[in-house]
Amino acid sequence: MTDATFDKVTMFGADWCRDCRRSKALLDRLGVDYDYVDVEADLSAADRAEAISGRKNIPVVVLPNGKHFVEPSDAELQAELEAAGAV
Repeated sequence: MTDATFDKVTMFGADWCRDCRRSKALLDRLGVDYDYVDVEADLSAADRAEAISGRKNIPVVVLPNGKHFVEPSDAELQAELEAAGAV
């Protein structure tokens, strides 16, 4: 977990990442209000994502309560979004 707090769901990812595209599509399909941070376009974003997760893997999805997920399955991410009231 991290001390970072976000006003809404935040996803760190990249267009070339298959898992990122899948998680982004799920967020879109569920109508989640989220911020997408492209680690390729924002040079500091990859470092921020790594600081949150402790890993270099993406996507990193952070809920407003500070809970984060690295490369979550669709089922895991949807369950956590529902539990957090983000869906």
